[in-house]
Parts: sequence; structure tokens; C-alpha cells
Amino acid sequence: MNEIIGIAGMGWLGLPLAQKLQLLGHRVKGSVTSKEKVITLQKNGFDAYAFMITEKGVQGDVEAFLKDLDLLIIMIPPGLRRNTGSDYVLKMTHFLEAIEAAEVKKCIFISSTSVYGDDQGLVNEATAPIPDNEAGRQLLQVEQLFFNASFHASLVRFGGLLGGSRQPVRFLAGRENLNGGNAPVNLIHREDCIGILLEIIEHNMLGHIFNAVHPYHPHKKEYYLQKANQMELPPPSYREGETDTFKTVTSINVPNLLRYQFKQEI
Repeated sequence: MNEIIGIAGMGWLGLPLAQKLQLLGHRVKGSVTSKEKVITLQKNGFDAYAFMITEKGVQGDVEAFLKDLDLLIIMIPPGLRRNTGSDYVLKMTHFLEAIEAAEVKKCIFISSTSVYGDDQGLVNEATAPIPDNEAGRQLLQVEQLFFNASFHASLVRFGGLLGGSRQPVRFLAGRENLNGGNAPVNLIHREDCIGILLEIIEHNMLGHIFNAVHPYHPHKKEYYLQKANQMELPPPSYREGETDTFKTVTSINVPNLLRYQFKQEI
């Protein structure tokens, strides 16, 4: 059934997802943070709206964006790694109030595997997250807000994102004495992010948590050495002899509920 689907955050992942949804016959409404971006999206055939979510409230065309949606997909990152002191929980509480006022019935909230602490070992959707940093703690609180809201919701916890121009090894190339060389990678390609979201939408898989991470988990020092060599970049180096703490993110629900087969190597 074709639906009106809203994507809050038409960026690196939201825009190609919107293109796929349109090809499948859905009507897509997208949100961005500036009028300039709205004009660009409209020129490319998208129904776009501009609004900002702040600690004081939601400012802009949020009511028009949310109107008549069958499904809302939220791709608004916390932006907490920059240590700005931002209150992501307060911001998203304001957005949640607007969503419930618009009587949206279905929602997919895009989260991150950062809700799990780095020393939690092997984790899956049945593992209670124990975040070990402020970004993870706030993100977990927002997950709980949306999962327990008045609408039907699923949470999708993506691992480290790659694809297109986003290749994590570019940020690590040539760096020395890095920590965590024996820790496993928890990554996912953008095409598989989109594939998993399309499966959730097609089969109306709401009320679930999905850890969306590629099942291949090599050690960081091996993986990034290989990728640096492939891209002809200076490889990063890692400290030897340290006791690393590990987090390996796996999934029960992606293979068993969605029966999704990963299509892209990491």
C-alpha cells in the first residue's frame, strides 16, 4: 500500500531513502533546517519543509510537514560529540509533542549502537544498553520516549555508517598510537541501511528494536590497515599490549523478523 511518508532529516541517508520510496510509489515529505535546502529539494521534485528543533521548541513548518503522514522516519542526530552541552532529550521532547499533536500513527526512530557501552561485550536487541558517555545516555532516553509514545514505533540502531564519500578510514589515515586496535568493528553500508528500512516499512514491522550492523566484525587494526592499503592511504597504527574493552553488536531481529540478507561488504 502506498503511503505518505515523512523523513525528518533529508541528508546523507534520508535523501537516497526518499528516492527509493518514491520509486516504490510512496509520496515522500522531507524536512531540512533551512529555506535554501528546501528550494534545492523542491527543484529535485521533493515535497520539502524547513524547521529547527531547539531547546525552546520547534520553529518553522513542522505542522505542515507532519500533516496527513502515514509514517514518520526520524533521522535527526544528537550532535553531542562536539561537546556543546546541548540537551537532545529536551529538543526531541518538543518534537514528540508536535508529532503526537499531529496524530501521527507510525514512527521509525533512527538511533545508534552508541547506546551500548564499549565494555558490554557481545550484545543484541535483548541486551539492556548501559551507555558509557553522555551522547549514549541522552540517545537512550530519547529512544525510550519514542518507543513508549502514543504511536506505534520501531527503533533502528545503526552501527558506524559508510558508503559514498563516507569512508571511516579517511579520518584515521596516518594517525598513530590509537586505542582499541583489538576491538571489533561494528559497521553498516548505506545501501543496507536503506534495505533494512524498506523491509520494516513493507512488512509494517513496528514495535521492535533492530540492531542494524553488518555481521562481519574484524579487529579494527586489521580492518583499517586493509582499507587504507586498498585506498592507498597511510594506515593508522594502534598501541600494543593494552587491555581493550570490546563491544560486538549483533542482531536477533534483523535476520529472524526481517529475514534480511546483507548485500554490501563493509
